[in-house]
Amino acid sequence: QVQLVESGGGLVQAGGSLRLSCAASGRTFSDRAMGWFRQAPGKEREFVAGISRSGERYYGDSVEGRFTIDRDNTQKIVSLQMNSLNANDTAVYYCGQTRRVAYFATRQYLAHQGSYETWGQGTQVTVSS
Repeated sequence: QVQLVESGGGLVQAGGSLRLSCAASGRTFSDRAMGWFRQAPGKEREFVAGISRSGERYYGDSVEGRFTIDRDNTQKIVSLQMNSLNANDTAVYYCGQTRRVAYFATRQYLAHQGSYETWGQGTQVTVSS
């Protein structure tokens, strides 16, 4: 059974940076796309970033240019480097793994929660202004 474990969340001042990691175990990693979503209190879960098997990266509009997603197929880790954080980035961040997919994936596919088969437990990110 696959498990996704996020780490790296915490409290940071506005303008600061954090790096989240998501470690996968239990099955192959390279044949699936990965993504990050977040959910703030009282709001729906929203797409943050996704990365296909080919390494194509897609981002939510509110994080474009500030966040970077990467994957390491050998270590089975997907990371999210978050820079220039602001109070609107405060949320619980979730890592997700898709079903087995083709080498290339569209933004529409990666931004859709239904594309993901497995989720991590989430890690809290709080940005103080």
